[in-house]
Amino acid sequence: MALPVPTLDHVVINARTDIDGAAETFRRLGFTLTERGYHTLGSMNHLAMFGTDYLELIAVPKDAAPDVRPDVQASPYGLNGFVFGMEDSAALHAALSAAGVNVKAPREFSRPVRLEDGEHQATFRTVSIPDSDTPYGRIYYCHHLTRDLVWRDEWRRHANGVVAVSHAVFVHPDPAAAAQLYARMFGADAVRDIEGGKRVVVAATDLEIVPEATARREFGDGMPDAAGRPTYMAVLGFRTSSVKRAADVLKQNGIPFAEASAGVLHVPARAAFNTTLTFGE
Repeated sequence: MALPVPTLDHVVINARTDIDGAAETFRRLGFTLTERGYHTLGSMNHLAMFGTDYLELIAVPKDAAPDVRPDVQASPYGLNGFVFGMEDSAALHAALSAAGVNVKAPREFSRPVRLEDGEHQATFRTVSIPDSDTPYGRIYYCHHLTRDLVWRDEWRRHANGVVAVSHAVFVHPDPAAAAQLYARMFGADAVRDIEGGKRVVVAATDLEIVPEATARREFGDGMPDAAGRPTYMAVLGFRTSSVKRAADVLKQNGIPFAEASAGVLHVPARAAFNTTLTFGE
């Protein structure tokens, strides 16, 4: 049974109960956000849509019961979801199970989307890896049953020029051990050696897994607050059509950033909901 081809669907920033603060922060960072959506699971979100992937800000209401999205309520602020694409949840579940991947049964849910011609239901089916296997955050697959209600041109234009998610960095004390999961999920060829860690090639997006010391050498005090965690999702990189355009938006809105080598901008986690951000062409 063929293993799935690794493609990125979206990444998730956890706002816990502060969806207003997250939305304001990412608008100031130059992202156009969709209208607030409300999942049938009890969570709510805003999206920043790109060419073939997107950024999701997720939260629950301040008065949510403990059993409403405990995965959101129990996680610290910041990057906590890396989501792969799929088109057939049953085939995916069977292929992963056959490859020895511990995987949950598919789950379906929806949220209303309001367009000019009225309200529609955007429907999704997800297949998740158990949290015990990914202590740094949520790893799952998403099948969009109504793609036309999610990827719309009017939501893809951003003041910062972002067109895609370029990479993510996970902190882990043993990158080789962490990367074994992705070798089982996608095949050994999808995992590469890099200095100090491992890289998982996800179509046009790179997922790097490195020790904290390695990440801190590059990002210094711009790193997220680990909240006592030995492993966590730390960095989210974006591809922009113009670094100058991104820099102009950050300056205009008073967002601190540093110009790193090769024309890449670094935004410290303290200015981006506990997630270190990069913008590069």
